[in-house]
Amino acid sequence: MTLLNAPEFNSRSEARKTNLLIGSGVIIVLAAVIGVGGYIMGHGWFFSLLPVEHHINVFLDALQSKDYNKAYGMWMNDPDWQQHPQKYDYTIQRFTEDWTTASDWGPITSHKVDISKRTGSGVIIAVKVNHSPKELFLWYEKSNGTMTYSPYELGH
Repeated sequence: MTLLNAPEFNSRSEARKTNLLIGSGVIIVLAAVIGVGGYIMGHGWFFSLLPVEHHINVFLDALQSKDYNKAYGMWMNDPDWQQHPQKYDYTIQRFTEDWTTASDWGPITSHKVDISKRTGSGVIIAVKVNHSPKELFLWYEKSNGTMTYSPYELGH
């Protein structure tokens, strides 16, 4: 086939190719914005840490509503902890004291999960509690779903 025998121009085919290229470009840009946006906002690449933040938020909601049994089960990642309380050295009594009277955070009246960062085997979550300027840093262990106080603080 020579240039003089070229096939007839098909406007529908060309429009479809153009639309596919534009659509692909939009999807790539959107994926990049969502991926980087999650990281910049402190919620992990592609907002991957939002499930952990939600888990922490539910835990703090339980503390705020004084449902210490539910909160303790979430802390230990064992909703059936009452079937075997002897399994844990950290007792429900001590847990309740730590989150009420014997705590810098006192009874929780308000909270807001601020940011989170994946590091090592877990996730560090920064939480504003009781409108305090100081943040509470919690550690969520990815391997077993337990929580504890974070040994590290996030600088943000």
